[in-house]
Amino acid sequence: MPTYDYECDACGHLFELFQGINDPLKRKCPECKKLKLRRLFGTGAAILFKGSGFYETDYRSDSYKSDAKKASSAEKKSKAGASSSKKSTKNSDSKPSSSGNSSDKGSDSKS
Repeated sequence: MPTYDYECDACGHLFELFQGINDPLKRKCPECKKLKLRRLFGTGAAILFKGSGFYETDYRSDSYKSDAKKASSAEKKSKAGASSSKKSTKNSDSKPSSSGNSSDKGSDSKS
């Protein structure tokens, strides 16, 4: 059941009321007892299902799913192309070392 905000136009009293959707609107102010009460429009609350088995992506449309799949495959292709070009550039710019030891790199510069 939702919570509604009410305001009295006569005395200005503001309050929240927890009532069902099908319940009739409250008309009488609990403070001044006049029939000047009106329900305010609130932002409302989103429905949030908690627990296992409820995911935000469960209710996506088929067009959204197909567009997301295309975008992810295009992103993977662009990353694969960029990483292979970096590898080829890295291999041509650097000298191959005889071993992967960092202490050998310092000794190569002296000889």
